[in-house]
Amino acid sequence: MHLTRRQFLKTSVLAAASSLVPAIGRTADPVRLLTAKPGQARLMDGYDVTTPIWGFDGAVPGPVLRLRRAETLDLRLVNGLTQSTSVHWHGIRNVNAMDGVPGLTQEPVPVGESFDYAFATPDAGTYWYHSHYNSVDQLTRGLYGALIVEEDEPPAARDIPLILDDWLLQEDGSFVEHQFTSMHPRTHGGGMGNWATLNGDPNLKINVPPGEALRLRLINAANARVFPVGIGDVDATVIALDGQPCTHHQVPEEGLRIGPGQRADLWVRFEGDVGDERNLLFRHREGDVVLGSFVLAGEPVTDTSDAPKLPDNPLQKKLGMAEAVELPIRMEGGAMGQMREAVYKGQKVDIRTLVREHGLAWSFNGVAGLPERPLGRVARGRTVSMPFINDTRWPHTMHVHGHHFQLLQKNGAPINDGPWRDTVIVDPGDRIDVAFVADNPGKWLIHCHMAEHMAAGMETWFEVV
Repeated sequence: MHLTRRQFLKTSVLAAASSLVPAIGRTADPVRLLTAKPGQARLMDGYDVTTPIWGFDGAVPGPVLRLRRAETLDLRLVNGLTQSTSVHWHGIRNVNAMDGVPGLTQEPVPVGESFDYAFATPDAGTYWYHSHYNSVDQLTRGLYGALIVEEDEPPAARDIPLILDDWLLQEDGSFVEHQFTSMHPRTHGGGMGNWATLNGDPNLKINVPPGEALRLRLINAANARVFPVGIGDVDATVIALDGQPCTHHQVPEEGLRIGPGQRADLWVRFEGDVGDERNLLFRHREGDVVLGSFVLAGEPVTDTSDAPKLPDNPLQKKLGMAEAVELPIRMEGGAMGQMREAVYKGQKVDIRTLVREHGLAWSFNGVAGLPERPLGRVARGRTVSMPFINDTRWPHTMHVHGHHFQLLQKNGAPINDGPWRDTVIVDPGDRIDVAFVADNPGKWLIHCHMAEHMAAGMETWFEVV
């Protein structure tokens, strides 16, 4: 099935109160319960059908978890699925035991059992949580939600998390089942859908008084789709990327590219007459697709304040590049790639055997799949230089657990005011140089956040000792 403009067009109107995702409050409850279980969702606009999703608390997305910086999240995951699971707290500089990576930081949570997560949230910003077990299956079916960590004194604005996703569905609302096992998305650009949603809604409408300032927290939860996001001719200021404050800049006309796993905070104010609509757009090559709409309603608000400068988080930003440990990651493989063999479990294996017998088609530094030995062991406090080198025909979104890194160079050219991120898009043929201080002890995963690429070999790890 092909993504079409018709399938993405929005027609019906929903009230804002029923559109936004409910939040779990930030009171210091002893333990919050979060249950991974089946549910139903209406993901196709214009079709009177539902899709059998898996969601946290049975919904997609799961509940918004909202805390203040330095608060502790104390939560019990209950597994109500038919397979094991876990939760990764994407972007949180977490303690290693709470990072949620089966086989590296914890055992998967068996069916019918539970696991207690408890950790502090050191940085304010926009984050998210999602399953990190059998992601091609579980992320595809909807196991994710927003995790919002507010500043000590949040800016005065309406705060709206918006989770982007796409779904590959048949006309009866069911999933196209071959996407879960097919090698085609694993060897090409990853799993792409034919329906788009915003907060699990194919036709999200949010009522906004004219002139009201909004903080839109965009989160890309899609398996593989990079969303170039625009807001028509409305001025929208980017104030944070991947949870970290950044140099203010406008959303470009061609759209702000948000890859799987990435986030962006936008500051916007919609002017106009009551009844006007302002659309959040997916800048698709076949034409703009409306992801959701803001409907001007109610009494106008007079507010001329500029976009706020967010306070810095306590990242270690002093990079000792002269003494940095270099851990390069070269990506190889995939369709039309040059990889002929790779190391798998300590042995060289030809590409046909890797694909046929192990479902692997990609490698990092010539190694396919999660290796037994780390990419490197780094003394705590040392700077790590990490060049991402894409020798494939496909883009990849590279995610580093437990740390944020600064973007330094792209193809040898310095990146001015390089933002601090935890996930970066590396396009075919590109080299992106990043660096960070390895100040968080433990075993940390590095992987492509395109779920099918990770499942087909794009993962490794390093250890901070």
